[in-house]
Amino acid sequence: MHEPRGGRSAAEPAGQEGRDNDDPFLRYAARFERPIVEIKSMLRGSVTSPAEIARALGLPAAAAEGPASFFADFSAPHGTRHIRACGAAACFAASGGRHMAEVEAALGVEAGSRSADGAVSLQEVRCLGYCFGGPAALDGEDACAGPDLAAQLQGSSPRKAPPIPVSCDSAYAVVTAGLLGASTPWSAWPGVVAAGTPEDVLSQVESARLKGRGGAGFRVAAKWRAALEHPSPRVVVANGDEGDPGSFADRLLMEQDPHRVLEGLALACFAVRAETGVVFVRSEYPHAVARLKEALLEARAAGHLGPDAGGSGFSLEIHVAVGAGSYVSGEETALLNGLEGLRGVVRPRPPFPTARGLHGRPTVVNNVETLSAVPWIVQHGGAAYAAMGTADEAGTVVACLSERFLRPGAYEVEIGTPVRRIVEDLGGGLRDGAAMRALQIGGPLGGFLGPADLDVPLSDAALTSRGAALGHAGIVAFDDRLSGEQVLRNLWDFAAAESCGQCSPCRVGTWRGRALSERPDGPGIRRERGEVLRTMAAGSLCAFGRRVPSAVLSLARVYGLDGWPS
Repeated sequence: MHEPRGGRSAAEPAGQEGRDNDDPFLRYAARFERPIVEIKSMLRGSVTSPAEIARALGLPAAAAEGPASFFADFSAPHGTRHIRACGAAACFAASGGRHMAEVEAALGVEAGSRSADGAVSLQEVRCLGYCFGGPAALDGEDACAGPDLAAQLQGSSPRKAPPIPVSCDSAYAVVTAGLLGASTPWSAWPGVVAAGTPEDVLSQVESARLKGRGGAGFRVAAKWRAALEHPSPRVVVANGDEGDPGSFADRLLMEQDPHRVLEGLALACFAVRAETGVVFVRSEYPHAVARLKEALLEARAAGHLGPDAGGSGFSLEIHVAVGAGSYVSGEETALLNGLEGLRGVVRPRPPFPTARGLHGRPTVVNNVETLSAVPWIVQHGGAAYAAMGTADEAGTVVACLSERFLRPGAYEVEIGTPVRRIVEDLGGGLRDGAAMRALQIGGPLGGFLGPADLDVPLSDAALTSRGAALGHAGIVAFDDRLSGEQVLRNLWDFAAAESCGQCSPCRVGTWRGRALSERPDGPGIRRERGEVLRTMAAGSLCAFGRRVPSAVLSLARVYGLDGWPS
């Protein structure tokens, strides 16, 4: 039942064995046995230059200069006091686009710079997971949020870091079960690892028709079976790089119910006979990193993990890895590149990670919310999960409502729930009696709905028919304080800043699209805008570049912006 252990841990520096990749630094590191995966940890908080770090590791200077210039955590200027302020959609909507200027004025430093005396630096980032209470910032690793953000950072107003409100509107609480007291952690794992089989877990997930909640919506069981077609050792990665502005479900789970995340990851490892699991957490979630590390120690002490997990003979080790500030690192191949010590850019596919992933091993990447559903499915059966949702899209999803709503927070709902019920009945409509102008659903790669679109079901198929997408199910409301042109500029700013640059349609297209959005409308400009969007949609290497055009077009439709293709 259990395959023999082989090879090194996925967290160990070496391990490029079997990696069929054209990356020259990986080939160099493998040939000369250099620990290339240590580069990011050495760059973090270091005053040593990238070239000196590379020299200390016996690597070419460019091996360290690449990640150092790519990841925002390393490339942004740092002062003694470093502040990361969110400028993404939810915080932008919360302040009416004013808070970044207010923060700059309060601190006396512009975003992207450091004060002359080196005492303070300010970095604009694009989601801290406080979309329900923004605008938000991290002062070092301490969060603060609210309409008086600038005053909080200046010290003239008390610091506030509100907890995430959570509720359930589905027939059963699945991923929120632990948060709402409906189940205890590690309830499914002991019985499965002691007396179950990997096929038991896989078949239940298959009958549940569980799909990934990270945006792509791929069938989870199909991905797991694809990994099983390739020889061990295998790896499972829990993707906690939740970067979609408007979504904070993964942060909620990692911070407030980390044992459920670990149990779901452990069950996935068992199902695909992987003896190594990794939880990848974005650096903008420092408290999630701390909570997961604490939970890992507790899980090991309880005997759930280790060389003889649950006394079963099954060996399982789980590690926590931390990102370095890149939205595209949420894409599975870019995430794996980052874990290997490279720039976090997208890999061409095939080969898919399930065939050759982390260090050349078959690798399953599922997002945190997806894996958090697995313990409930194993306990209650796949059929019970499949009974929720729609005929084509089963189960539940955590819809996240932004600060503009009267009752913002995380709501677990069944797939197919009308958007109107979520935003009006559960969310209470907009606060202060404001008029809703638009909703952004599914993050920057999702799309926009207008007030007349609210009866659409919250499902990927229904949203796609309206030019949007389910994505992470984040819902950001915009009122009439912001014009369509302002919202469009914020979207293009996000796209241009977060493109990984690996392919020219996206790298050039995002910057060209941003520039064209500010040009006066005319036949030539309209034609060029259409060419940029078509090129991005057809030629981009990953979903980031391919989905930005549809988000732009849906925004233009909702706001009635002239000069964009219909």
